[in-house]
Amino acid sequence: MGKRGREIVKLDVDELLELLNKAFADEWLAYYQYWIGAKVAVGPMRGAVVAELIEHAMEELKHAGMLTERIIQLGGTPLLKPSDWDKHTNCGYEAPSDPSVKKLIEQNIEAERCAIDVYNKLVEMTKDKDPITYHIVLEILEDEVEHEEDLQALHEDMMATKSMF
Repeated sequence: MGKRGREIVKLDVDELLELLNKAFADEWLAYYQYWIGAKVAVGPMRGAVVAELIEHAMEELKHAGMLTERIIQLGGTPLLKPSDWDKHTNCGYEAPSDPSVKKLIEQNIEAERCAIDVYNKLVEMTKDKDPITYHIVLEILEDEVEHEEDLQALHEDMMATKSMF
């Protein structure tokens, strides 16, 4: 990272790097949770659910890329081994052992709520102290809020459809 780029950060950069790496681990685990969920999903509205899961998986992968770039800009190293993701995650990973679309949606709603909390804290931490990281985590937070809304709408549609029969 350039000297001046690091100097404008009015935070403990090492602490920030640790938090960004934890978020990076979350994004990779979220990507896999969405991706594998889309592969094993069964049940009503499967097509709509799979399409949403795949879309979200790709966005989580994009977030991991954004975080990687910022970690490197700050002079850090992103977690290099997938085995480290589980050790450093904020939100964890819940395997889709029950592949019903209802359960998958519920699992992912909970995961998105955790992500919203993580990014909201990062937004608060970086506001007025690190404008570059602030804008990155704000963009990711906006996506995570949208993901929760999308999944909640699918869940509500599924429940409404179920009550019609």
